[in-house]
Amino acid sequence: MTQRILITGASRGIGRAIALRLAAPERELVLHYHSNAGAAETVGEAVREKGATARLLRFDLAEGDQVRGAIEADIEAHGAYYGVVCNAGISDDGAFPAMSEASWDKVLRTNLDGFYHVVHPCVMPMVQARKGGRIITLSSLSGVAGNRGQVNYSASKAGIIGATKALALELAKRKITVNCVAPGLIETDMTDELPLAMLKDQIPLRRFGQPEEVAAAVAFLMSDDASYITRQVINVNGGML
Repeated sequence: MTQRILITGASRGIGRAIALRLAAPERELVLHYHSNAGAAETVGEAVREKGATARLLRFDLAEGDQVRGAIEADIEAHGAYYGVVCNAGISDDGAFPAMSEASWDKVLRTNLDGFYHVVHPCVMPMVQARKGGRIITLSSLSGVAGNRGQVNYSASKAGIIGATKALALELAKRKITVNCVAPGLIETDMTDELPLAMLKDQIPLRRFGQPEEVAAAVAFLMSDDASYITRQVINVNGGML
């Protein structure tokens, strides 16, 4: 059986690593991107080299009608997804007293509303296919523990955890598992401007994580070996929690 899997934010960073880890001959990967079509196509080519089928899907997570239209059209043309990986997200950090309403709205609309925009049109086709499935969300250490300067981001990522756990209860009888992976400090272009040396001292393992280590957790949750795991948050953070 071909496993059709949607991965949001697949053009770079953790999303790219997830796409490459999930690529296999029995899989058809739908690689979402927002603006960088060239980077997304490069990932698509790498996925195809691993024997998987790959196609690109473009939408803005914050625009509900746009997301629903793209996903519904893709499902109508190709069939329901077996797996959905909600990886894409943004941050716009700053101290809360100085945080603008626009900054708050932008992060919550993209990260938390984006969960609804992506997952909602996928669920009923998954249920109707009667083949079970996997939904995997990406939260963050900030969503589990909070982080100064990230009240908007922490709120959005904590909301994803709550939504994941509630949806897991609703879909369990359909053999659709819903789990969350919460990365800590992972070495991507989003961490390039952070004080790396100072932050490493806060990590028990004394190093930043790699995107591939997050992808490994996602791949496990997508596998048959994880069929009895649902409603869980898997922390990939070097021991920070």
